[in-house]
Parts: sequence; C-alpha cells; structure tokens
Amino acid sequence: MIRNRAMRQVFFALLGATSVVPLRGQAAETAASVPDARSQAPLDFTGYWVSLVTEDWRYRMLVADPGDTESVPLNPEGVKAAAAWNPQQARAASDEACRAFGAGGIMRIPGRLHITWQDANTLKIETDSGTQTRLLHFSGHAATNEAPTWQGYSVASWQGLTPQRRGVDQSKKEGYLQVTTTALRPGYLRTNGVPYGADTQLLEYFDSFKEANGDEYLVVTTVVKDAQYLTLPFVTSSHFRKLPDSRGWDPTACRADEPR
Repeated sequence: MIRNRAMRQVFFALLGATSVVPLRGQAAETAASVPDARSQAPLDFTGYWVSLVTEDWRYRMLVADPGDTESVPLNPEGVKAAAAWNPQQARAASDEACRAFGAGGIMRIPGRLHITWQDANTLKIETDSGTQTRLLHFSGHAATNEAPTWQGYSVASWQGLTPQRRGVDQSKKEGYLQVTTTALRPGYLRTNGVPYGADTQLLEYFDSFKEANGDEYLVVTTVVKDAQYLTLPFVTSSHFRKLPDSRGWDPTACRADEPR
C-alpha cells in the first residue's frame, strides 16, 4: 500500500508537469504554513537504515562495463557519454569518483543511512557510502544563487497530512515526504558513468511502513529529469530496513570500484 501511494504521486507528477519547478513552488507554499516541520511529521525517519538491494543487483552491487546502460532512457548524447566513461581514470581521480555519490545516484549506492533532525525545519541524511550529507530544508525557499554541489539544494514538504482534530489519535497521522532538489553538480546515475547533467531536477517521495513483526522499512521513490541526457524521466524505488543501532556504520570515502 505504501509503495503504491508513492508511485501514484510519481504518476501524477509526470502526467501533469514538464518541470518540477511548479512542484517546488507548491512545496514552498505548503512548508511556509508549517512553522515546525519536525512536530508536524507524520512519519519518523530518524535512525539508522541499511540498503535492501531488491532490484538492479548487477548495477548496484557491481560496477558494470562502460556503455552498459540498460533500462536508463538515455538520448544519443547520454549514450555517448556513458560509453566514454573510463574506469581507470575514475579510480585515479577522487573528485571523479564522487560523481556516482551525488543526490541523483546516492540512494542507489548500497550502504547505510543515518537520518536526524539538524533543527526543527531541516532533516539531515548522512550516508556511510561516500561520506555524503544531504540537508532537506522545510523553509519553503527554492535554491537562489546556490553554488552547485554533489547533493544540491533540497526543498522538502510534508504531503497528504491528515487534519488535526480533537479526539483523534495524532500518533496515527498519515502523510509522506516530498523533496525537490536542484543546484546539482553533474554526476552519475550509476557507478559505471551513466550521466546526469547540471540542470537535472530531482523529485523524491519518502515513505515508510512497519511489518507485523516490528520491522520498519523506508521506501524512496526517485524521479530524475534531465533534458541534457535523458529522453524521459528516470524512475527508481530504493528500499531500506531500519537498524536497532549504529553497529556497522562505516563512513567511507567516494570510490569508483565495487560497492561495499
């Protein structure tokens, strides 16, 4: 049910918009009316999470050959750029290695997440793979003259919130997190050099659910829009299981060889 809800949001976003800029404005209006995003949160994403590689195993657990771009809707320029990727060069240059750890691809890199609230209106996501930090801003303000970075600038808003009513158990609030990211440095959708460009717009939906046995899962549905290299939006769904503590947390620098 949870995953279907997120995918429905992706469907309507792709059907009704050619750009995520209007959605960013919508997120700004929504967030502006919420003074404290943490207290309004319908879901608790805080804690440690580990990747579950449920699809694209050969692209996520291994570094595929240059030009192996199956299922990515690349245009001719994107195909050419992917085929030109040089693994030896990527291993030799640390900056080049980080291209696969930008916001466009980091959620697909196997590893662990540590999610905390940096403050009442900023959610922080740290990754041990690549030692990256994402900040999700509930301020409602889109990026303005932001210098491009690997993680870009992210505007977040809670969507689908149930109205607060007297006599209603607020522990059963419903909703999900929508995040729009811009101001990205050019990076890779996959570790074998499948590219996305500087004007890429990233739209994500974060949702979670709990199994009857108490296990908790996080689902991140990602829509990558890039007119430079893609013919269509590239949609993926990444899954994580919640961990009881920080055991196994092992921050590691960007690397262009096999994921851990």
